[in-house]
Amino acid sequence: MHNQIPYNYIVIEGNIGAGKTSLVKKLGEDYKARIILERYAENPFLPKFYLEPERFSFPVELSFLADRYKQLKEELSNRDIFSSLIIADYYFAKSLIFARITLKDDEYKLYRQLYDIIHQHLPLPDLYVYLHLPVSRLKENIKSRGRDYELNIDESYLLQLQNGYFEYLKTKLNMSILIIDGSNINYINNQDDYIKIRNSIFNVRHSTGINRVII
Repeated sequence: MHNQIPYNYIVIEGNIGAGKTSLVKKLGEDYKARIILERYAENPFLPKFYLEPERFSFPVELSFLADRYKQLKEELSNRDIFSSLIIADYYFAKSLIFARITLKDDEYKLYRQLYDIIHQHLPLPDLYVYLHLPVSRLKENIKSRGRDYELNIDESYLLQLQNGYFEYLKTKLNMSILIIDGSNINYINNQDDYIKIRNSIFNVRHSTGINRVII
């Protein structure tokens, strides 16, 4: 199975509650891949941000920017010769998408300058996968995983993030992008649905630009 994989570096992205990390863990196990998981739990500003977003938006976004860059720089420069496949549950540009929504214009201008300086030192993924779920499903998933600081996330915020991702992806004509609409399946708890997701990622060499799959 591993020798047939047409990619070396895959990122699985999506909105809050889309099931990115769960999917990456299952794929990593199936393909003996090295996985990179975002260290969101280590960010001391995140719970504070959800309680007081205007006060803590800049420190939370700046701390995520620094930590994501540090982690990806270390992980992607230290390739494991025994596992050529790397799967991450986030892409560095996630920082830009979230910051555009949470920061004021003057803060975002400064943030964007920092982002533009450092992002060019990270490699592009061979395949960028975006998991799309309707907001109602996202809210269900957020509730079921039970992180206290996420329970009050507003649906309007999730919609803003969704639109932010779509606007960003429209501009990335130099990447292979796969948008998977998982509205009608449950790939976290249903093995058959998971296999459909897995096959849509690995059984096709997706072309440059945006590719769409409805499962």
